[in-house]
Amino acid sequence: MFCYCNFRREKKMKDLGRNNHSDPVSVFILLGFPCTWEIQVLLFSLFSVIYVLTLIGNLCIICPVLWDHHLHTPMYILLANFSFLEIWYVTSTVPNMLANFLSETSTISFSGCFLQFYFFFSMGTTETFFLSAMAFDRYLAICRPLHYPTVMTVPRCIRMAACCWVCGFSCFLLPVYLISQLPFCGPNIIDHFLCDPGPLMKLSCVPAPATEITCAVFNSVLIFSTFLFITGSYALVIIAVLKVPSAEGRQKAFSTCGSHLAVVSLFYGSIMVMYVSPTAGNPAGIQKIVTLFYSVLTPFFNPLIYSLRNKEIKKALRKLLRIV
Repeated sequence: MFCYCNFRREKKMKDLGRNNHSDPVSVFILLGFPCTWEIQVLLFSLFSVIYVLTLIGNLCIICPVLWDHHLHTPMYILLANFSFLEIWYVTSTVPNMLANFLSETSTISFSGCFLQFYFFFSMGTTETFFLSAMAFDRYLAICRPLHYPTVMTVPRCIRMAACCWVCGFSCFLLPVYLISQLPFCGPNIIDHFLCDPGPLMKLSCVPAPATEITCAVFNSVLIFSTFLFITGSYALVIIAVLKVPSAEGRQKAFSTCGSHLAVVSLFYGSIMVMYVSPTAGNPAGIQKIVTLFYSVLTPFFNPLIYSLRNKEIKKALRKLLRIV
């Protein structure tokens, strides 16, 4: 995948990358995946298909939940919010990446870069909160079934979802502000396909160990706190399921949580590689591949995992398609 660009594209990017070190940077260049033109077109086609299928897959979850009143329960309300989040999560990066595959310069403005940075990581943070909320919902449903209808009511679930959105978009204000205040005076080439904090901090005119450590601690606390909450919830779920006398009951309980555990494994497994240590220590190639996995491929697999394992979603979707 990683081969040399054609001469014309490389020359234009080098020309744009030359910046007077006395002037602040106003435009960044996203290096992306430097390949021949033919491979750029191939990657554009591949990721275009993945992007469209991701949108369709998540809409196939949202529409049945909105249409079928039987699915207006906390579990499916959280699932519909999660799918809606996934649509915007993948949209924050993929359209710009697709445009850059066919562009000779792949530029992004300073403000556009930090807006992408903010929205992408805010939605990623919101995803960790929704995964935690969904784990808590499954814990109550399996470990406290008698209290579940009174504790997890629909109005309370809606407030919980709203809290996930608000907290997710509030948490990343500090890291974005700290990195945006660093002096950028050139070069302005980001060796990535999106505005990621690691490559951005490498372009600072002065070393920023305090900012890098602050961001690493922030990411570690956020990732590990939500991950431990989720694993703790499912540890209690497993203990409760093992106490179920019938094998059929145990199988049904594990099936209910299996899809959620698969999503958690995909998402956390990739982001832990990237953001629990200072990002400057990761090679650019690894950063691109891992970021590609959790920003593009994970949202693509999520609706497949949920829809293939959920009979209610498939049943409601078939009814909706017959009406349409």
